[in-house]
Amino acid sequence: MTALPTDQTITDLLTSGLSACGVDTSVLEGSAASASLSARSPITGQNLGTIAADTAQTASDKIAAAQTAFETWRDVPAPVRGQLAQRWGQLLGEHKEDLAKIITVEAGKTPSEAAGEVQEMIDVCEFALGQSRQLWGKTMPSERPGHRLMETWHPLGVVGVISAFNFPVAVYSWNTALALVAGDAVVWKPSENAVLAALGAQSLLARAAAEVGAPENLAPVLIGGRDIGDVMVRDERVALVSATGSVRMGREVGPVVAERFGKILLELGGNNAAIVAPSADIDLALRGVVFAAAGTAGQRCTTLRRLIVHESIADEFVDKVVAAYKTLSIGSPTEDGVLVGPLINSASYDGMQAALKQAEAEGGEVLCGGGRVLADERPDAHYVEPAVVRMPSQTAVVKDETFAPILYVITYSDLDEALKIHNDVPQGLSSAIFTAELAESEKFLSRSDCGIANVNIGTSGAEIGGAFGGEKETGGGRESGSDSWKAYMRPATNTINYSGELPLAQGVEFL
Repeated sequence: MTALPTDQTITDLLTSGLSACGVDTSVLEGSAASASLSARSPITGQNLGTIAADTAQTASDKIAAAQTAFETWRDVPAPVRGQLAQRWGQLLGEHKEDLAKIITVEAGKTPSEAAGEVQEMIDVCEFALGQSRQLWGKTMPSERPGHRLMETWHPLGVVGVISAFNFPVAVYSWNTALALVAGDAVVWKPSENAVLAALGAQSLLARAAAEVGAPENLAPVLIGGRDIGDVMVRDERVALVSATGSVRMGREVGPVVAERFGKILLELGGNNAAIVAPSADIDLALRGVVFAAAGTAGQRCTTLRRLIVHESIADEFVDKVVAAYKTLSIGSPTEDGVLVGPLINSASYDGMQAALKQAEAEGGEVLCGGGRVLADERPDAHYVEPAVVRMPSQTAVVKDETFAPILYVITYSDLDEALKIHNDVPQGLSSAIFTAELAESEKFLSRSDCGIANVNIGTSGAEIGGAFGGEKETGGGRESGSDSWKAYMRPATNTINYSGELPLAQGVEFL
């Protein structure tokens, strides 16, 4: 365990990051008399200040301003729009460490993970710049002579983004960089647990927009809780709502948007598993499993939560995992060498404890971890030892996603059984297999029902070049790479008649 920093140390780190990103630190002095949010650091549990929040009216006004900006932006040529993504990426590169400081303070990530999140933003801006010259459609042969049939893509409108605390800025950038080059405006409702990181990212985007001559109010931020998110979700001017969060949140957001015939992109829960086969490189698998399961204190949507290991190697491999867990450094992410930081809040800690009790009631054995540490030093911060739990089978608690560092271990006898266990959960985000057998890896890739399927690498650590997202209760959305840009545009089928005649399709005659 490491000693936790003082309140002043955290405050200094935060104000340094905010100032460098162009955010006036007086933002932390929002009037308690107005609508407001309290900013907090999970590292110490301290209150960082009060931030003025939007009202339903100011939120609506920001959406209206974004709609006005869109009406200008959509007519800017796509390669020119790409210059905004390029400049934003350059500014993010210049202020990578500054924005990472805010993420560390507010989300409790280690500096390495926080900087990695900003690097994702930089990477997707580079991707979007290239995409701005590749928003292409298709030309299809027409059955009518003297006709041309083609597909074109057009800006969608105002895109609403709802993001979660665990990736407070990266997921926003996945949506925003592509939406901007597509010709859309973006309205962002960040997690109320990570508003300051959002303001830092948005400040750099606003600066980039001003420098390249983009219209004002192209990407405003809505500050508030669920009520403000609800304003955006219900607003018919918001053509697409891209929401990242829990399955519960998706069940609430999806029907509301569907009722008004809006478009929806959902990135919801993940209950990710890795299969470890007898032929696996044990050392490689061990490193992949431990990082994926314990990194970010189990608070990634791609965190490894289920370890499905062959019965012939289970005891040996699980012993190695437990031994590795006992070497993990837990404490303030501001300290060198710390690998496991805090849970975001007390609700996360309570959820973890409830899941561990349920696992034991369902026949599980806690092999290590689960306890709280550093509570005497900082009672309002919640640090825990990552837990490994041996389960007799995939019981009810294993099928639920607990957003905390709990790794459930289940054994299997053959690959078909392992795949059945793997797919027998409601979620379908990320998956992995560790094996040296080509046939096993290919069978896994064809049978995993997840949006992400990896071989000899853990479930976390996606690159922006491939589309990110999952199936089943994960929501079916795709963000970042591949052809995910299509979510932010609308297709149109065009027919051009240059024949001088007016033949109808399918041979229909009309006099």
